[in-house]
Amino acid sequence: MIPQKAKHITLKFFSLFSAVRAYNILVLVCAQYLAAIFIFSPTKSLKDVVFDMHLLFLVLASVFVIAGGYIINNFYDDAVDKINRPLKAGLDNYVKQATKLRLYFFLNFTGFCFGILISPRAALFFAVYIFAIWFYSHKLKKYPFIGVISATVLTILPFFAVFVYYENFSEIIFFYAVYLFLVIMVRELIKDLQNMRGAIASDYSTLSLVYGERKTKQLAILALVFTGIPISILFSYPALSYMRYYFYFAIIVLVFIGFYLWKSKTVKHYRILHNILKLLLFVGVLCLTFIDTSLLLDKVIDILN
Repeated sequence: MIPQKAKHITLKFFSLFSAVRAYNILVLVCAQYLAAIFIFSPTKSLKDVVFDMHLLFLVLASVFVIAGGYIINNFYDDAVDKINRPLKAGLDNYVKQATKLRLYFFLNFTGFCFGILISPRAALFFAVYIFAIWFYSHKLKKYPFIGVISATVLTILPFFAVFVYYENFSEIIFFYAVYLFLVIMVRELIKDLQNMRGAIASDYSTLSLVYGERKTKQLAILALVFTGIPISILFSYPALSYMRYYFYFAIIVLVFIGFYLWKSKTVKHYRILHNILKLLLFVGVLCLTFIDTSLLLDKVIDILN
């Protein structure tokens, strides 16, 4: 038998793990480091990138601020989540709302401090980002279209923080980010469809409620079609190397999602599509290592030496 106190601590840990959506944060950390290693600093050794303290501060600032963002979003969505995701809401609520608010302020303060350690400009970026997440959670997400757009922008913005840090414009990463933006938007639209019951109960004016399921699906499918633009542009870059096979795979998956979405009727169907897109995004992040396979080999040899 597990002692009651140990069980209590374990449940609190998993409650916070769920509230901050640690999986999403892990994907972001992987994306930031892989982009830094294989795109923005190809001539640097792996050791130099991994032990770059300013990059570490940037990643930590992103982690703390985004974790805080998920907590405040969870705080405002408590009533909605009890309807849409009762099991997750039950786990999340194992930690008191007052405790979550204290943790929210601590995480944001810590993230801002890491921003200060990088530069005043980075501190300003994270301060604005903290406010934007709060404003989205408190107001913007309740409104059609602007809620979806703001959620998509806020999701992808920390990825661009590495862009700004290295001050190194990469056309491949830019068009890859456009592709990510469109896929994340489709995921947000599907989540909108998935969460209709909770939105109705909480009087949210979401896209699917204002314009209906059919038009929301049409918009999502249009965004899926538009993903073909950045993908086709990326194919024109020889430097894309073996990552092009990821995009061949992505095209098949996105076509399947388009057909399946049009026929979907239940929350279960939308949840399946949402999880497929999450997996596709995660695989896409890992495949950044294949943009230049010779560089990957150099990094491996560098580790062995």
